[in-house]
Amino acid sequence: MKNKKLKNTEWAVLVVSLFLFAIGLVALFSATQSSGYGEFKKQIQWFVVSIPFLILVSIIDYNVVIKFSPLFFIILLVALFGVLFTEPINGARSWFKVGDFLAIQPSELGKIVAILFWAMILNKLQLKGKREINKIWKLFIFLLVYAIPVLFIIKQPDYGTAIAYTLAFLFMLFVSGLDKKYIILAILLLVILVPVAYIYILPDHAKTRIDVFLHPEQDPRGSGYNLIQSKLAIGSGQLLGMGLFKGNQTQLGFLSPKTTDFIFSVIGEEMGFIATIAIVILYIILITKTIYIAKTAKDNIGSYIAIGIGGIFFFHMAENIGMTIGLLPITGVPLPFVSYGGSSLITNFICIGLLLNISSRRQRSIFVDGIM
Repeated sequence: MKNKKLKNTEWAVLVVSLFLFAIGLVALFSATQSSGYGEFKKQIQWFVVSIPFLILVSIIDYNVVIKFSPLFFIILLVALFGVLFTEPINGARSWFKVGDFLAIQPSELGKIVAILFWAMILNKLQLKGKREINKIWKLFIFLLVYAIPVLFIIKQPDYGTAIAYTLAFLFMLFVSGLDKKYIILAILLLVILVPVAYIYILPDHAKTRIDVFLHPEQDPRGSGYNLIQSKLAIGSGQLLGMGLFKGNQTQLGFLSPKTTDFIFSVIGEEMGFIATIAIVILYIILITKTIYIAKTAKDNIGSYIAIGIGGIFFFHMAENIGMTIGLLPITGVPLPFVSYGGSSLITNFICIGLLLNISSRRQRSIFVDGIM
């Protein structure tokens, strides 16, 4: 049995994540030389902390873990509510500070909790019939369960993380057998509500980020500064990069924050186009492997968990890289395994552990109605 599990396990997701982590460490080593390599050393420490979580989650049957998801979900809601009363860091109330050097972001670890709880609900609906999710009142309840944590996160405010939850939710909903009429209706509502939200709902700082994305040159020393510096850094790297410790924007302090939001810009400047393309390829492999694990999981729960994780990885990759090159608005979303951050790193390796767990127990493709 153990040999069969080891053979079935999709080790590629672990290998790819370790490659991405290694690239991130090299970039952090260069980016933090002026500060005594503080965040570089902490990232290694966070990696060591992540290993037990990775191993534990990959061993314990996910069907056992998911039984505790309602309790975890309640704890998540309490944490998301409680964090609203903390002191803001960089304008957002997203972290619980423990001492002077440790900050925990509940919304990061909450991604896994939300995915597990949503997967449990969808699975229970599937057991009653493949079309249960299309009953209006059941769909409404499921949307309510999605909306509560997301509204708390928006209140922080942390729009990037809120979108990450949303994309994971939509990925899971799409493969659950949702009727196409709901999908079409959702697209139409999105087209209508996006401009309405921009004009009447979004706060000024969120509008500024969108305006900066569209016209960064209008305020090059203010709100457009980070985007301009990021594009300059990536462009100056050319094919092979300027070399570690030699990037002008990186080493002279023009990129900020260079260890988190703009780590991709550091890599582009100092390691060049080849390194950035390698990162994109690694993410494509990771996401496609995640989708494959979802398709070949032994049960619906495994499929829902895997596809939800795929949605998280896809959004973070696309948004972080997109915002650094000016294709998407800046939202402060980290690059998985590459950006500095303890909560983010632990969360990402727990996701990898779940994918290893699901793939080790897989048998056949069970996606609803062969959607994928």
